[in-house]
Amino acid sequence: MANLKLIRTRISSVKSTRQITSAMKMVAAAKLRKAQDKIVRLRPYANKLHEILVGLTQSLVDIEEDNIYGRKSNHEKILVVVITSNRGLCGGFNSNVIKEIRRVVGEKYHDQQAKGNLWFIAIGKKGFDYLRKQKQNIIEEDNHLFHNLTFENVSVVAEKVMESFVSGRFDRVDLIYNQFKNAAVQNLTNEIFLPVETISTDKKTTTVIDYIYEPTKEEIINELIPKSLKIQFYKAIIDSFVAEHGARMTAMHKATDNATQLIKELTLQYNKARQASITNQILEVVSGAEALK
Repeated sequence: MANLKLIRTRISSVKSTRQITSAMKMVAAAKLRKAQDKIVRLRPYANKLHEILVGLTQSLVDIEEDNIYGRKSNHEKILVVVITSNRGLCGGFNSNVIKEIRRVVGEKYHDQQAKGNLWFIAIGKKGFDYLRKQKQNIIEEDNHLFHNLTFENVSVVAEKVMESFVSGRFDRVDLIYNQFKNAAVQNLTNEIFLPVETISTDKKTTTVIDYIYEPTKEEIINELIPKSLKIQFYKAIIDSFVAEHGARMTAMHKATDNATQLIKELTLQYNKARQASITNQILEVVSGAEALK
């Protein structure tokens, strides 16, 4: 009977867990639909603006003093912006970013790390906790952005990053985040935010359009490039935010299915144990009756 009671307790516990994971799945699905609309509307605008930005930057290659966001250097001082989530229970969403951080520290920027020239900005509590545990150089923590994710709030952080590059504090800024593809797939992305890359000679194609700018290219750079960079930064955070909800919905869906399967197995185990217990009781009664004869 003790074994039967233990199995009943486990079944009850798994059912409670299934209710929680099912509810979390529905909440994540609702948030995903809302956030997905935002990234779907933003991407065409951001991509077109980036195309114009690349064309503008390409045409300013010979005007280096005006192209402050395309300044080339020896990449001695590196800033990496890490975008994760504030909460867990989203599968490998955060662990994939952390693996990329390890690769960046151990391989890509090993020399800069050894010299103390590798710095991080953590957007998301999970990334910040890992960086702090590894005693990395963290200049800022912006976990609050996900509480009110608006372009205005993100622009404040983007401006700080851009200013740190323009002032020469850092020679290069990278973004590490999960890019949303669909609810089940998130693409880990490590891209250059600054300097703004131009198209090399061997990669030039006819798709790069030399637009006519008014008043002049040199004057519009002060308006268009900062705006485009803020949009790219905002898009990266929105991408990560949507990918988080997709990953959590998928993880909770799998957890619910696993709980359902476990309940079936425990129920079968319980029925077998109960049948064995009843059989033993019948045998005891029969044996007792035989002994009285």
